[in-house]
Amino acid sequence: MQSFRTEIENPVVEKDIIELERKIALFKEGKIDDEKFRSLRLARGIYGQRQQGVQMIRIKLPYGRVTSEQLHRISQVSDKYSTGRLHITTRQDIQIHYVKIDQTPELWAELEKDDVTIREACGNTVRNVTASEMAGIDPNEPFDVTPYAEATFQYFLRNPISQEMGRKFKIAFSSSDEDTALAYLHDIGVIPKVKEENGEQIRGFKILLGGGLGSQPRHADAVYEFLPTDKLIPFIESVIRIFDRYGERAKRMKARMKFLVKDLGLETFLDLVKEEELSLPFKTYPIEYKAYEASQIQPSPEIIQVEEPAELAYEQWKLTNIIPQKQSGFVAIGIKVKLGDFYTDKARLLADLVKKYANNELRFTLRQNILIRDVKEELIPFFYQELKKLGFVDRGYNTFGDITACPGTDTCNLGIASSTGAAGVLEDVIFNEYPQYLSNKDLTIKISGCMNACGQHNMASIGFQGMSIKAGKHVLPALQVLLGGGTLGNGEGRFADKVIKIPSKRGPQALRILLDDFEANAFETENFLAYYDRQGQMYFYELLKETANIEDVVESDFVDWGNNDPYVKEIGVGECAGVIIDLVSTLLLEAREKIANAEESLESGAWSDAIYHTYAGLVNTAKAILLAEGVNTNSHASILKQYDEQFTETGKIDLKDSIENITYQIKSNEPTEAFAKAYFATAQQVFETISNYRAKEVSA
Repeated sequence: MQSFRTEIENPVVEKDIIELERKIALFKEGKIDDEKFRSLRLARGIYGQRQQGVQMIRIKLPYGRVTSEQLHRISQVSDKYSTGRLHITTRQDIQIHYVKIDQTPELWAELEKDDVTIREACGNTVRNVTASEMAGIDPNEPFDVTPYAEATFQYFLRNPISQEMGRKFKIAFSSSDEDTALAYLHDIGVIPKVKEENGEQIRGFKILLGGGLGSQPRHADAVYEFLPTDKLIPFIESVIRIFDRYGERAKRMKARMKFLVKDLGLETFLDLVKEEELSLPFKTYPIEYKAYEASQIQPSPEIIQVEEPAELAYEQWKLTNIIPQKQSGFVAIGIKVKLGDFYTDKARLLADLVKKYANNELRFTLRQNILIRDVKEELIPFFYQELKKLGFVDRGYNTFGDITACPGTDTCNLGIASSTGAAGVLEDVIFNEYPQYLSNKDLTIKISGCMNACGQHNMASIGFQGMSIKAGKHVLPALQVLLGGGTLGNGEGRFADKVIKIPSKRGPQALRILLDDFEANAFETENFLAYYDRQGQMYFYELLKETANIEDVVESDFVDWGNNDPYVKEIGVGECAGVIIDLVSTLLLEAREKIANAEESLESGAWSDAIYHTYAGLVNTAKAILLAEGVNTNSHASILKQYDEQFTETGKIDLKDSIENITYQIKSNEPTEAFAKAYFATAQQVFETISNYRAKEVSA
């Protein structure tokens, strides 16, 4: 395992991987508790599976972009350390499963050879920055958001402000007002806009704040109709700092930013964001886009002459899977990937194909598919021929028959019912019985294995959420049916209503009832959402009520989709949002590490990073000693307030000032060298004073 240390060119990455290797060893020796180790590995893309003793590795691919070389590297890693199966997520990542923890440092090192990371793919961090897969080729886009998404990804990767927040933080860039990246349901959603000033076109963004799915979905608030592009990253940084300081940390289900915005009120939240501007390292952050755009040269591959296929399947495929680009003479080709799963043998051949005949780039999509970009129109028959060899020409890309589903009970600790099994059966129903819907891009079906909405069930036209139902003394797998969700455009969307809960095995029956009723009773030009609104929630409850009757369940109803054995409801400890760590010694160790990180940042001249590491060290120190006194805390702000109540006002510990005044110097000072060094020196003194107090208490 040591060999990777001489093969990584980036010293920051090398340090990261060596640190992971060291912490794995300490954990195995019993020197780090399980909760602390879990937090550390999650921030490095290593997620516990439902199956004991193996991990899921999430590979972070900003806005879903992957080159041929990177896809070959990912395939090589999957074959060596996993099973050769690649899973595309609804955040444009790739996941591989069944990896042994001891192998993760070496696996990570191999990925980094082609600039692929797993850093901050899980845990309480800024997660993968997503974007419309059509960005850069979308005929309706004001401009290409790709360089802005890339700059955002790079800025917050390993940024001290976003390493151990109360919960995860998600950012999405849509390419146009169509809002295909779903800006309205993200912590921060971004939609490009242009306006004219003095005869010049100015770029900016519509900014949405505080959205989210889960058991309590919240529509994001539009906080800017037009924010200049150079203000984007400073605004996001201010928001993350406020979320880190005031966000809930004790009650995990209330720790997302949407709850903080709701509790504080939007106006108060934005006032705090404004106050934070002084402490930012950049008041403006211009993003270089001209060089990127100049580098986007259309390919000129050899044109392989292939006879146009004379088959209906080819014509149907062209209707749904060929997408015109804004670049004249070029198209994008959508590959429908069932449940987001494909294998490395096909991945390698696909990588070679796009390198030689397209633009050496694929984008994984939010609907768990693959988009090939920059294909010459003359090569469409050739690509059909080659993709057919790989089994990649299923029609219905981004249509009703293209169902989104999370892994559910296949591998996830939180899965209650099989989302992938249900999705496969429902797709078969559509393809075999309702083929007319394979060109419908208004209707959507999305399925999640639990309430956390990784499959985005509560923003779909027809959504299903995995649940369980008691039938006498037994429990059977179930699906909550949700109806009426959808994306409306320009940052507007709607969440689906919960209509009824039915046994999972009746999902296909429910779908048939809904589609038959829609076909029979909808007006000629009425889409499903308008039809749902006209009929109303109770109409659909009555329509589906018979499918919810559990008095006539049969033996097969107790076996979930894709399983052979009777259903057993098993829910593990969820890790998708990270964990709360509350051990005094661990917190003091963490505080010492953060102060050491601050010292490293000082030595390298990174004043802002040093200041934030110092801030985190002060908060951790205060939390540790509060915990020793049995005081529970739920945010950084409450930690500082309660510390002063317990120790400053009582005179138990003399820091020469309140911990709030000491720590909140971060808000009232610009990130200069002088302040960074003074703040660090104060934090060292605070840590030593509190550590000495703790040592005396333990000794006594």
